[in-house]
Amino acid sequence: MERLKEKFKKVLVLSLLLSTILTFSQCKKDEVGPQGNDSSITNEIPGTVDSQAVNGGGSGGVMQVNVSTGTSDTGFSLRIPMDSKLTSDSNEKPSASTVRVFENGVEIGPAHSSHDDIRTKGKGRFSHKSNFLYLSASDNSNPKTNGKKYTYTVNGQGVTNPVQPPVTETPVPPTTETPTAPVNGDTPIGYASVNGKTTGGAGGQTVTVTTLAALTSALSSKSPMIIKVSGTITGTGLLQVESNKTILGLSGSKLIGAGLLIYGKNNVIVRNMTISKVRTYSNIIIKEGSHHVWVDHCELSSELVSDWDYYDGLLDVGTGADYVTLSWNKLHDNHKAMLIGFSYTRPDDANHLKVTVHHNYFYNVSERTPDVRYGNVHVFNNYMQNAGYVGSLMGATVRVENNYFKNSSLPIRTEISPVAGVISGLSTNIFESSGSNKITSAASNWVPTYEYKSALDAAANVPAILTKGAGATL
Repeated sequence: MERLKEKFKKVLVLSLLLSTILTFSQCKKDEVGPQGNDSSITNEIPGTVDSQAVNGGGSGGVMQVNVSTGTSDTGFSLRIPMDSKLTSDSNEKPSASTVRVFENGVEIGPAHSSHDDIRTKGKGRFSHKSNFLYLSASDNSNPKTNGKKYTYTVNGQGVTNPVQPPVTETPVPPTTETPTAPVNGDTPIGYASVNGKTTGGAGGQTVTVTTLAALTSALSSKSPMIIKVSGTITGTGLLQVESNKTILGLSGSKLIGAGLLIYGKNNVIVRNMTISKVRTYSNIIIKEGSHHVWVDHCELSSELVSDWDYYDGLLDVGTGADYVTLSWNKLHDNHKAMLIGFSYTRPDDANHLKVTVHHNYFYNVSERTPDVRYGNVHVFNNYMQNAGYVGSLMGATVRVENNYFKNSSLPIRTEISPVAGVISGLSTNIFESSGSNKITSAASNWVPTYEYKSALDAAANVPAILTKGAGATL
């Protein structure tokens, strides 16, 4: 009888050991299912994250996420077991994980998102909690069937050489976040070429307008269109721009008193326009989820009057707008030049407002070159002359790279909001006859993943390049 009991004990121990190996017993039940529990955890097969480095370097490199064995967490969320040796979030330490996730080589997020937001909102949100990766695709497609490659890094290692996907030829709406290299002067550099392309009215009818009525009509057309603006057009208020439009100012053309509003639209190009003296509103406004917008070689101005509210800003991006490039523009004689992020109380913008600001010439402006709230903004090769600050506010991440500041009393600041933003690239800039920066946060090492180095000029050359080439010079 004793021998029988001993054999039974051994069988029991072996069964428990086998059960431990075949289950993720460490996984907690917090927030797994819609009601915060999940009876299927014990049926998960461990090891569904491939720990072989894609770019070499063991656990410090770029790792492949095997989404094929993930299980639905309802909504847009896919639940994938992660290596239990990795530090993951917990109830006690909700931001302990250092895992960063990439979709086709482009970082998605935000990380540490609530599981309800991952399920109901998606858009790249993810969480690494209780040894599971809760993942949503950037376009809310199914990560198991959308054909995209998902990778991750730990502690930020391997990020400088992420997996690069092939360039997609899909125009808009976007289907994959694909970094693209500059091709020529008719292709935007930066975020307007990420996660799709910005082609404007290419392939549509070309019209030339000379009156406010004709311009208004063309802008409101639902069809793709290339709109050439000729002569001087005056008006008031905002002219609403539909999707799939190229607005091209011909040499010497001017739009006075009326601005352009890109409200919830996509695939818009504005080039070579001279817009001035717009009352009540900014000269160009991009907002309400608009995406893939390129404003290039424009001249935007008002007047430096004593009343700062007499004119609004010159070029503003906010409320969920995304994938925007602002390049080679002149912004001058205005108190408030460029605002990216319209509110101090819109945290959802942290997952949007991906904007590239390069080769712009700011002069005789009091502030906002640009002022950024919440977003991820790349500011490179701009010339700020007699111009106010670049601001990183409300947790924004701003890379300020190879810019030239001249006669700026306060070039860069982070301290003027309840939550400071962060700055990367500080040492690459030149400050001539300028005051001190007010940076109250730790330095960031963020660099966007798109290719731009081939277009990056030395900071010392920026004044000569932009005084000659910025503005309506096409």
